[in-house]
Amino acid sequence: MTLSSPVPSKRTFTPKSFIAAIAWMLAHLDDIREAHRAGRVDEAFANRIMLAVTNVNGCRYCDYFHTHRALELGINEVELQQMYAGEFGDIPEEQTVAIVFAQHYAEQQGKPDPIAWQRLQSFYSPDTARDIIAFIHMITMGNLLGNDGDALLLRLRGAPMPGSRLSDELGVLGLTLMILPGAMIGGIIGGRINRLRRG
Repeated sequence: MTLSSPVPSKRTFTPKSFIAAIAWMLAHLDDIREAHRAGRVDEAFANRIMLAVTNVNGCRYCDYFHTHRALELGINEVELQQMYAGEFGDIPEEQTVAIVFAQHYAEQQGKPDPIAWQRLQSFYSPDTARDIIAFIHMITMGNLLGNDGDALLLRLRGAPMPGSRLSDELGVLGLTLMILPGAMIGGIIGGRINRLRRG
């Protein structure tokens, strides 16, 4: 699908929801770093989680990147096609609960059913469940920012994305330019301080 064509409505940020997502990320920087470092969720597993979320949110940039990364990690095309179709037969059994939860979490826009939440927490250790949530939040932010960027590009080409408003598109763009550089610097400094504290 080209950028010049109207696309179905996709989930995007509003300025308010973007600020909330940034606040969550800043409050959970240690969890995010630990999720990458600990190895409880390996890269292939994390990539499956991210593809499940991306498949719901429809970010073409994240889909392109994580599909190519999945193939590099040895996830075959048959499994990828099954995931896109909502089938999980070829996914390692110990990962299926997380993949299904990630898809559900995205479909419910971050408000999962208590039963699904309980199943995730009872199936995995508390640390692994926290890692899974961190990966879900990270890819959700990437998905929605990608969709916001597409919405603005489509508007500039005269084909606004259904359901998206110019004020939201410009607001999120402005906040991104203001907040993310500072957040990244803060995250780097915070990581160094934590490493110094650990000795």
